[in-house]
Amino acid sequence: MAKHVLSVLVENKFGVLARISGLIAGRGFNIDSLAVGETEDPTASRMTIVVNGDEKTIEQVKKQLNRLIDVISIQDLTREEHLDRELVLCKVAVTPKTRSELVEIAQTLKAEVADVGVQAMTILLVGDQAKVKTLLELCKPYGIQEIVRTGRIAISRDSRGG
Repeated sequence: MAKHVLSVLVENKFGVLARISGLIAGRGFNIDSLAVGETEDPTASRMTIVVNGDEKTIEQVKKQLNRLIDVISIQDLTREEHLDRELVLCKVAVTPKTRSELVEIAQTLKAEVADVGVQAMTILLVGDQAKVKTLLELCKPYGIQEIVRTGRIAISRDSRGG
């Protein structure tokens, strides 16, 4: 089974998120990531949904989603050239000795030190899956206290190379 990235444009109405997530869960899928936000059109929202499944099952999910009246369009970005990003806040234990090491990790990954306290430092990173994984692996030895992630968002690339 492969991870599929679905970009679903929906009408910006009450209950749409619940109907869509219920439909996917009802088919026995675990949603790995779900991000929702307004688009350039205030009457529409875009949902980026990451789910595991084979081709046949994902096609069934897309057909079911297309039957919902609030769904405007579905784009499976899995095999298309696309950009995806995730935002992560990682709170890490810090001592006077390790503070500069963690700042260096953040700088190396082009992350931002969002907050510094006496016992913890919070690093903010926006990046693809590999970059997020690298941050978490590098911070783990210091003692990760808390992680908050947005889930992946994705957009198709301009196929004309622009």
